[in-house]
Amino acid sequence: MAELLIELLSEEIPARMQARAADDLKRLVTEGLIEAGLTYADARAFATPRRLALVMGDVPAASPDLVEERKGPKVGAPDKAIEGFCRGAGVAREALEVRETPKGAVYFARIERKGRPAEEIVAEVLEATIRSFPWPKSMRWGAGSLRWVRPLHSILCILSDETGARVVPLEIDGISASDTTRGHRFMAPASFKVTGYADYAARLARARVVLDAEERAETIRAAAENLAFSQGLELVEDRGLLAEVAGLVEYPVVLMGEIAGEFAALPPEVLQTSMREHQKFFSLREADSGRITRFITVANRETADHGATILAGNQKVLFARLSDARFFWENDLRVARGEKMAPWLAALENVTFHNRLGSQGDLIRRMAALAGELAPACGADAPRAEEAARIAKADLASEMVYEFPELQGIMGRYYALEAGFDADTAAVARDHYAPRGPSDAAPQAPLSRAVALAEKLDLLAGFWSIDEKPTGSKDPFALRRAALGVIRIILENGLRLSLRRFIESQLMRFEIALAPQDDSAHLDALRQIVREIARHGVFGAAYRATLAALGRTHRDDSPLGRLNARIPALGQDLMGFIHDRLKVDLRAEGMRHDVIDACLAMPDSDDLTLLAARARALGEFLATDDGENLLQGYRRASNILAQAEAADGVEYSFGADAKYAEAAEEKALFAALQTAEAQIAVALGAEDFPAAMQAIARLRAPIDAFFDAVQINTDNQITRRNRLNLLAEIRKICLGVADLSRLEG
Repeated sequence: MAELLIELLSEEIPARMQARAADDLKRLVTEGLIEAGLTYADARAFATPRRLALVMGDVPAASPDLVEERKGPKVGAPDKAIEGFCRGAGVAREALEVRETPKGAVYFARIERKGRPAEEIVAEVLEATIRSFPWPKSMRWGAGSLRWVRPLHSILCILSDETGARVVPLEIDGISASDTTRGHRFMAPASFKVTGYADYAARLARARVVLDAEERAETIRAAAENLAFSQGLELVEDRGLLAEVAGLVEYPVVLMGEIAGEFAALPPEVLQTSMREHQKFFSLREADSGRITRFITVANRETADHGATILAGNQKVLFARLSDARFFWENDLRVARGEKMAPWLAALENVTFHNRLGSQGDLIRRMAALAGELAPACGADAPRAEEAARIAKADLASEMVYEFPELQGIMGRYYALEAGFDADTAAVARDHYAPRGPSDAAPQAPLSRAVALAEKLDLLAGFWSIDEKPTGSKDPFALRRAALGVIRIILENGLRLSLRRFIESQLMRFEIALAPQDDSAHLDALRQIVREIARHGVFGAAYRATLAALGRTHRDDSPLGRLNARIPALGQDLMGFIHDRLKVDLRAEGMRHDVIDACLAMPDSDDLTLLAARARALGEFLATDDGENLLQGYRRASNILAQAEAADGVEYSFGADAKYAEAAEEKALFAALQTAEAQIAVALGAEDFPAAMQAIARLRAPIDAFFDAVQINTDNQITRRNRLNLLAEIRKICLGVADLSRLEG
């Protein structure tokens, strides 16, 4: 067994491509060797700015000999068919064997393939890998045809065993494989030979190259934290930047610099973003004030002056960058303080939100209207919610956000405070985008909840209105993220609201926006429906109330009549999309999908807090013995009822009478059902689902006793009908908690 070591040394590989490239090298080489019959025990890949490396253990000296038997045509088949089979199998006709099968005599070819040396296989696989490597972008250089991300300088490819190391014979466009590599570009540029991975890693370390990307990142993090601690500061965590910087250096040297005091007035987010985006600097802040006063930069070499020249150059460039940021900040402050951001809001009227959904100004007006409707359910004041929504996106037209789009919302909060808005209103500008992802917190403040919900529901309703829904893995407008945001805001804050009402209300606002603007009578009718939805809670009642107020009758082919079919259908489809995202969330908690479906089938399923509470209580109940046994009792009652109703052609749901009860178990079940029905009604009225489940659980014993002792289909038809109606009572009570018919098993 041998160890295979490969290194591809090139000019600097972009940091964003390195991790994927290391994985691709490992995948392509290992798959190619396995396909050629060459096994291995383990494989590890590495990436630095200048090299990709792969080491594989326990590679055999050659692939094994293989014998394959291939079935051919029948004896007596046309000569052309037999000759074609021989060519495909690579054997002569006289070498074919004749064997008897149930379908007669058939030719068989025995194909023997001799194993090949590992060097030959590795050379073929590595050449194919290099020539077809899936770089996102690649280039050619010189006169050759080879493409690589940057010019490829050398290929190291050796097989090492107890007898020593041998170079795999390989040449690609004039680059011959060898056992030689180089160290750090500046500190150890000389070439050196290696005999295996351990020798390779050790010599690279001495040549100022840290091969492992995670080790480089950890070196940077630890040194930065130590420097920060020495100045009484703390390092602002930035994992993305840490990974990127680890891909920019082969030998990290961490240096600390100071930010000029004249930039102290800039918000810390501006300092951090400017340094991160332009200079790849880490920020150091004061723990008590949060002010960023110093930075960390990572050099790729040690210097005689311990980095002083590097720091001086970096600070000079940083001064210029921060001067630009200060210019934007001061200009923006004049607009915020002097004109309360009005010029920005006016500018957004000419900024397209979507070519079919209007401008950012249109979006802001819709958001404000919906935020006012949502405010009471979110614990906020409606006029304040509308005001907060109107200024939430004003910073999109500011100079700072134009330069640094990732600061949208963050700068909006600063500018709103400078414009004189209170802290809660200003915080909406920052918080209404949240949650942006799983690690982002959902907004907690009442005003922020209302506007964040309005923004996401407007986005969803808008794209449903123009039939631009996510398809497969494609979701260019992040509608799945918006739906998950709606769910998290509602559930994490325990909000109680009918989503369907607000969805239909917003769908109507898009109908108004998309309708011909010269038909004032039709537009007035649409606006009346929006107002009526707020009163009645659903589109259907609002539509009928509007027709009555206008003195019209329903017609399917009228503009309003078509809405009567379109809006509820769109609302139901969008509600289903949100429910699908909720299912994913609840299943992540360990909840069964059929339990969720059983609760979704109940009324008020657009109240997500109520739905989640019902599902959790049902799931916990079914996990108990009482729950499982009662479910069996419900199914038994339901099955007997279904068979009897099908045979008799009637529905047994007219109420059983206790005076016809005969057996003691039958009378006990009547009493238990009466007690349970009252208890369940009280519990459901209070939305105390665990109490409702406990009340149902107490029915287990009387139901079991009833089925054990009582014959349902007795000859006495009065008794039989009464008992069937009693089973209907069991079914009705059980279905009052959840649609148990949707449970599996």
